[in-house]
Amino acid sequence: MYEERLAEFSRERLDGRPIPDDLRTMLVAQWENHTHFRDLLGLELFEPGEVGPLAETSYLRESELADPEGQAVRAGFAEMSKYVKLVGKGGKGWIGYWLHPDEPSDCPPPIIELDTEAEYWGMTGSTLAEACAADSVRFATDVPAAFALLSAELAELGLPLSVQDYDALREPEFKVDPEELTDELIEAERAKRGLI
Repeated sequence: MYEERLAEFSRERLDGRPIPDDLRTMLVAQWENHTHFRDLLGLELFEPGEVGPLAETSYLRESELADPEGQAVRAGFAEMSKYVKLVGKGGKGWIGYWLHPDEPSDCPPPIIELDTEAEYWGMTGSTLAEACAADSVRFATDVPAAFALLSAELAELGLPLSVQDYDALREPEFKVDPEELTDELIEAERAKRGLI
């Protein structure tokens, strides 16, 4: 029923890569106006055509768009969008996958968050759902108990996590540091424009 829409999401957000099972489940739920995953995980997935934060310029004035320094920064972010595949809004900003080609291919891609200050954060968990679940209980009095309860609730709703024990969640590891790469790409764009 949603295969074409899922294919469109894959092309637009993941460069045509297969959509992970948990993301597929959450997308279909959102499209069917079921808000349970959004409410439990604090994640609202992008709709078709919605501009992500690495490409958004509508808030800029004409003078800001013409500024060479700003152009270099935006060009660096555009390059980063080849590796940061944001799929929704949540947490401190936007959440998605870190798909740099130098990352190991024998494990799930790290889940990454871009905050409103343009800083990247690795998220605990092997899947998007796990990362959002871990993030949503981080301020609980008893984080492991809150995570176990949320995990059970998600499983009842058809979104089982691969772990129910908070301490068993995969810690984020990056072979290529997103912050360092962003800085390198922006500096390269500044050099192209004769700014350094």
